[in-house]
Amino acid sequence: MDLSNIGNLMRKTQASIVEKGYLFKNSDLVIDAVGSDGIRVMMESALTARDRVGVQDFVLLENHTSEVAFIENLRKRFKENLIYTYIGSVLVSVNPYKELEIYTKQHMERYRGVNFYEVSPHIYAVADNAYRSMRTERRDQCILISGESGAGKTEASKKVLQYYAVTCPASEHVQTVKDRLLQSNPVLEAFGNAKTLRNDNSSRFGKYMDIQFDFRGAPVGGHIINYLLEKSRVVHQSHGERNFHIFYQLIEGGEEDLLRRLGLERNAQQYQFLVKGNCPKVSSINDRNDWKIVRKALSVIGFTDDDVEELLNIIASVLHLGNVQYGGEDSGTSYITTETQIKYLARLLGVDGTVLKEALTHKKIIAKGEELMSPLNQEQAASARDALSKAIYGRTFTWLVNKINDSLAFKDDSFNSKNASVIGLLDIYGFEVFQNNR
Repeated sequence: MDLSNIGNLMRKTQASIVEKGYLFKNSDLVIDAVGSDGIRVMMESALTARDRVGVQDFVLLENHTSEVAFIENLRKRFKENLIYTYIGSVLVSVNPYKELEIYTKQHMERYRGVNFYEVSPHIYAVADNAYRSMRTERRDQCILISGESGAGKTEASKKVLQYYAVTCPASEHVQTVKDRLLQSNPVLEAFGNAKTLRNDNSSRFGKYMDIQFDFRGAPVGGHIINYLLEKSRVVHQSHGERNFHIFYQLIEGGEEDLLRRLGLERNAQQYQFLVKGNCPKVSSINDRNDWKIVRKALSVIGFTDDDVEELLNIIASVLHLGNVQYGGEDSGTSYITTETQIKYLARLLGVDGTVLKEALTHKKIIAKGEELMSPLNQEQAASARDALSKAIYGRTFTWLVNKINDSLAFKDDSFNSKNASVIGLLDIYGFEVFQNNR
């Protein structure tokens, strides 16, 4: 056997593998002779490479039960911008807090239809593996995304959706579904995400999304289930945190005519529900640009002008509710001192102003079959105002999700949903510890 030819083959193979995106830097080539028919060449990470970039799968760690070894391996890979590492079939992701050029269409094609362990760890590998398992086994699949707040769960779910949107078979109808699936993200983020101390775009609700595929493997519909919306954020934010994005987007990006009709000023400092955290403006968040993205997304999803008008009326009404102020009488009963807010609220919510004032200053008591209206003191009235604000926003968010589900539903009568395959995407809530846990 000509050893010089073996050396040339080793060098060519190493170059080829590096070009294809394998992350084996400074690697050794292990040669396995297979008779006179040829040579099978395999790649194995060298000790020098492991010292620098760690291992791609924690199962390969010599001391895989040690927490110190686990963290050290993550640290090595993170320093080399390798944010993904496997634990068998589980993918561990570390948020780089910066843009990495690893989510291009070329990367998607690299992971498309390839064996799970054949290429370097990536969220695309998980997405593709779930898709191929669904197609070959004819069984529904689920991708579970878990982690603390700021770990990157929301971005990971968006990458999975983008992967399916690019790599799955398409038709005119399927392209519409893909667009709506993708555009549901900025809408849900605007109404369900907020800046926290650890994350500028933290999901303050849980989300489970079903993506339906037809017999060809093309996405034809979807359905979203939301849970645990953090309604308390509507009326209170910890220092350094903000309310839900949509409030600031409307104030900063809304057209002058729109703000005038809603009775709003282009100054977030004027609204009590937006200043509790003392940071209505954040340099890393472009509310005006995000507003344009949300308005476009609502149009793509299928919201009519009347739908959008009703939605914004309610969002504006929550801001006006926050500015409702009370005075107190000697008897302990409260009264509203901001009549202008009541006028706006009555018009935006489509209710009678007198009835609204009574609801904000009295409580109904039913005793022995009789209804009695009992006046509230200032503290009780403020609590009633806040409770109404949270209830309005919570129901609005549920209505929004239902409207998105209507647009994602596959309405072809010839399609048998029982034969549809489904990939579920569960974005688990990132819990935090608050000074006041509500």
